[in-house]
Amino acid sequence: MFERSSIMSESGYVHKQAHKVIIDNDQLSVKFCFKHELLEAKQTSLVLIQRGSENVIEGSIKQIDINEDFGIYESAISLTENKEEFIKTSTWDLYLLVKDEETETETEIETEKKFRIKSNKAALELNYYMFAEADTMFYAYTTNKGNVSFRTVQQRIIANIEEAHLTNGSLVHISGYGFNPQSQQAPVEKRLIITNNINEEVFNISLEENKRSDLQEMYGGSIHNYETIGFEGKIDLSQYLFQSEAIFYRLYLELSYEENGEIVKVLSPRLKFISFNPKYKRQKSIISTVYGKKRVLLKSTAKNNYLSLKVADYNAKQELKSRIKGKLVRIKRSRKAKKLFKLAFKMLGMLPASKKTVIFESFLGKQYSDSPRAIYEYLKENHPEYKLYWSVDKRFIQNFENRGINITPRFSLKWLFRMARAQYWVSNSRLPLWIPKPKNTTYLQTWHGTPLKRLAADMDEVHMPGTNTKKYKRNFLKEASNWDYLVSPNAYSSEIFARAFDFDRKMIESGYPRNDALINDNHVDNITAIKEKFALPLDKKIILYAPTWRDDQFYGKGKYKFDLELKLDQLKEELGDDYIVILRMHYLVAENLDLTPYVGFAYDFSNYEDIRELYLISDLLITDYSSVFFDYGNLRRPMIFYVYDIDTYRDKLRGFYFDFEQKAPGPLAKTTDEVIAYIRQAEKEPLNEQFEEFYNTFCYLEDGEASKRVVEEVFLK
Repeated sequence: MFERSSIMSESGYVHKQAHKVIIDNDQLSVKFCFKHELLEAKQTSLVLIQRGSENVIEGSIKQIDINEDFGIYESAISLTENKEEFIKTSTWDLYLLVKDEETETETEIETEKKFRIKSNKAALELNYYMFAEADTMFYAYTTNKGNVSFRTVQQRIIANIEEAHLTNGSLVHISGYGFNPQSQQAPVEKRLIITNNINEEVFNISLEENKRSDLQEMYGGSIHNYETIGFEGKIDLSQYLFQSEAIFYRLYLELSYEENGEIVKVLSPRLKFISFNPKYKRQKSIISTVYGKKRVLLKSTAKNNYLSLKVADYNAKQELKSRIKGKLVRIKRSRKAKKLFKLAFKMLGMLPASKKTVIFESFLGKQYSDSPRAIYEYLKENHPEYKLYWSVDKRFIQNFENRGINITPRFSLKWLFRMARAQYWVSNSRLPLWIPKPKNTTYLQTWHGTPLKRLAADMDEVHMPGTNTKKYKRNFLKEASNWDYLVSPNAYSSEIFARAFDFDRKMIESGYPRNDALINDNHVDNITAIKEKFALPLDKKIILYAPTWRDDQFYGKGKYKFDLELKLDQLKEELGDDYIVILRMHYLVAENLDLTPYVGFAYDFSNYEDIRELYLISDLLITDYSSVFFDYGNLRRPMIFYVYDIDTYRDKLRGFYFDFEQKAPGPLAKTTDEVIAYIRQAEKEPLNEQFEEFYNTFCYLEDGEASKRVVEEVFLK
């Protein structure tokens, strides 16, 4: 406990800020500052809330000092007592929970407020606890918004850059800290590893040790020795100035240890830049070289605070244009500009619709795919009198280029005029809630799958970032109320869509337009041509692995991650002579797969925009709870369901509309061994006994003419 003299003599009190965060043995202790008048006569506790769930770990608080305005409070939480929660990969946010009991008439009403605890910007990652049996570590960190959070990850090096100075020349001075929690000995060498975005060339620079008694005093104590974890060094960029194209450099820390007479090297994650001084967050220098003027930019990336070094040709006019463009972007993103944009959309929407103008959008403007693509291609071929445009996210324009498509960048001024005046909208996912549908516009929603998992109003709980159950359902149903038509692939889906989306307008029970290609293009010549286009071997069978996303596994709003549980090395060893594997992750997943060890066996097609060609060339599908199996069933080929987490998915995250375990049109596997066994079994018995019932329930409308039926209903009546 702090003595009054030691605390109250310190300046810089900040309301809601952590004074200290310490992990000592298995005990997490937090000392924080708060205006004591806000806590008088109230129930208070410090809580850790797990992101994407309703899990809460609570610790009681006590006041250890006070002055006229502020109090210093302390709370402790045992990591071992809450081991089951903390041992698993997850993120926890720190809040002060304040409950206030107010009496209204004769009824007591309890109100509850949560206050986010801010970080004191210290090197919080040096507070950690190892769960050896699970190879995970629990540690504190400062979020991009300056708050205290905690994270459980696989055991790894902890390393950051604290200072980075770019001189007027091409020299960068850096200093920071880094250590390996799994090793008790000091490294024999520290090196900086530098990679780039152009080629696979790797540079490395020796680093000098920088004694860190400050870190030892603040975080070390009797447990850790942080005296030797500091480093400093210089990066001479003069040797990297010859590139004619812009090049980005990424930095990593390599620690070398001597074990049993051999040198073992361990590499850190990409180094972050945690400078507490804002003026060092972005630095630039103009250098004259024999290759012309070069611009060197040192900065902290906006999303993850990685230290980034960029070297590019310097052009004064281009620099001015870039500055002007940056200012225009900032103006465009301002609140006033957004309000004006929405107002303009609403006013334009009052004008008469532009006849026979159709705006298409697939998966938020990221893909040229799915049922919108099928409807577009049918209209283009059979009804050239329509003016057809695609709403495209600027970051994914490459998916639409060289196709002869009229592209309209999403949220541009051109998009504003076309979208607000179009007679028809065609989309397979929800549009932003702020977009007001003009009264003269017909909105055709194709949706993007036959439902296995519970949807919208049918969901008991929502575990997605940036929302809660009540808000998610309210926003979903509000946007769905704009739909004039909704495409359904079968009677089963029609019933669910009507209830889950609260949809009472025209349901088009036609089959999915996107599946027309599975009927019309399913022939040997076409399949061979697709394989040759992808440079895939013609003498091997193809396994398509297409899992869905997990609502509770995410990096942030709209960015989901996926842990690849299927063991590719085992598949390659046992099946590599006869098969290859194509991986197709869900469009919401933001994971970058490293398939380098599986070259020639595993191929990542996650960014290939339309999955229908992958269906056609594959001989077998491995999935889990993704709706892809409803579409793949039209090909009457074997399917295996890899459902290692089915208990959690079924009972916690979503829930199923029917008894999936009893009626799945293929075997259920929970391990890679079982997956391999079922692949061998499928070579002899392709379809299980439930398949015919499944096909007759979900695929009976798919005859290759769903697009025609939808167009006739919506556009030609």
